Amino acid sequence: MHFSIPETEVRSGENGSTYVAFNIHVNSVLHCQVRYSQLLGLHQQIKKEYGNNVVPAFPPKKIFTLTPAEVEQRREQLEKYMQAVRQDPMLGASEMFNSFLRKAQQETQQIPTEEVPLEIYLSKRQKVTVNILTSDQTEDVLEAVASKLDLPDDLAGYFSLFLVREGVDGGLTFVRKLQDFELPYVSVTSLRSSEFYIALRKSYWDTAYDSDVMDNRVGLNLLYTQTVSDIERGWILVNKDQHRQLKSLQEKGSKKEFIRLCQTLKYFGYIQFDPCVTDFPEKGCHAIVSAGNNELNFQVKLPNEQMKEGSFKVTRMRCWRVTSSQVPVANGTASTSPCSSAKCEVKLELAFEYLMSKDRLQWVTITSPQAIMMSICLQSMVDELMVKKSGGSIKKMLRKRPNGSLHRSESLQAVKSPPLLDSPDPDREQIVKLSTKLSSVSLRGISASNSANDVSGNDFHGNYAFEGIGDDDL
Repeated sequence: MHFSIPETEVRSGENGSTYVAFNIHVNSVLHCQVRYSQLLGLHQQIKKEYGNNVVPAFPPKKIFTLTPAEVEQRREQLEKYMQAVRQDPMLGASEMFNSFLRKAQQETQQIPTEEVPLEIYLSKRQKVTVNILTSDQTEDVLEAVASKLDLPDDLAGYFSLFLVREGVDGGLTFVRKLQDFELPYVSVTSLRSSEFYIALRKSYWDTAYDSDVMDNRVGLNLLYTQTVSDIERGWILVNKDQHRQLKSLQEKGSKKEFIRLCQTLKYFGYIQFDPCVTDFPEKGCHAIVSAGNNELNFQVKLPNEQMKEGSFKVTRMRCWRVTSSQVPVANGTASTSPCSSAKCEVKLELAFEYLMSKDRLQWVTITSPQAIMMSICLQSMVDELMVKKSGGSIKKMLRKRPNGSLHRSESLQAVKSPPLLDSPDPDREQIVKLSTKLSSVSLRGISASNSANDVSGNDFHGNYAFEGIGDDDL
């Protein structure tokens, strides 16, 4: 997750005095507003708990009122501090840090703690409503959804909550996976748009784990519903013959066999991102990027209108980074004016260094508003491979609520079967036939890197393949 403090605001205090508020953004979206004194308090708590040697440097207090230049300097220092804390595997995952961000988010949005209903979508047509507290964190909401669906705790760890946006054309954009440091109700309502909602989706990549999920009735229904939705939105490629087989299995109610057949289809279990721009195989190429099967898949349209396709395995990525920059915009078009005199938007880029051949590394860059989500997917793939390599399991038992917590409804809501599949999209099938493979190398084991995981400016780095420790996001 990318933490930044791109701006400050002068606010009025209770006694009429003014103070500087620092706007903390996560993935380029405002998360909370905090004062210097609040961050100083957090720093002192972390230092007391973990010691001086672990905690990064914190900007010092000033006796006199800060000048505009000093405010800007402090903003930059606090931004680096927040990034350093988040990047640290111990500090960034600590309850102390996460609870500070949750409290600050709730105070910033001025949402009182109360019981509310929250809709969680299982597919475009299906949703469940859970009763939660506005102050419930992501894990609490996931637990409430699992309880409502009668999904066992040990299987709930296979699923995650995602913030998604539905476009005017019905297209679905995965904005991000909801994290431990945020309150889902506050996150979705603060956007003040009906385009955004929270969805439940499986959060693993290895299809071998599907068997664990399908052994449970509710897990099977959830996976089946997701698979049908992915086919309907064109994320999984299905030809006419395969479509007939799938429809026949649907009519018979053979959900396991339906999923087993889908596992053999192209892009099963992938997340598809919105159209973007890449510099591979040449600059200015428009592309559709999908994440799945421990790779990023590119469907590229070259300047000569030729279509090409290829994949980049995460195990051959030496490192990756996401960079953000402010791009001036005037009247809906790019402007040459500085951001101080024109409206700006954030430009995000994901760049990864890829082992093209035995002795050749090459940087590949993707320009996309979903660059951070792509990075999170790569990180989660590496995390999952690391767990599997060590002989561990991705199962996660949810934390149990203490006595006296909000009483959940005892009524269960089963996952309904989606309607039969429509005919496959002929246009999508035609694109696939036009595609030709990019020259790419095959998987040859695990690559390594001795590079450091730096945090500087607006850059932040993902994990290097099986070395280094970065975000622990999925």
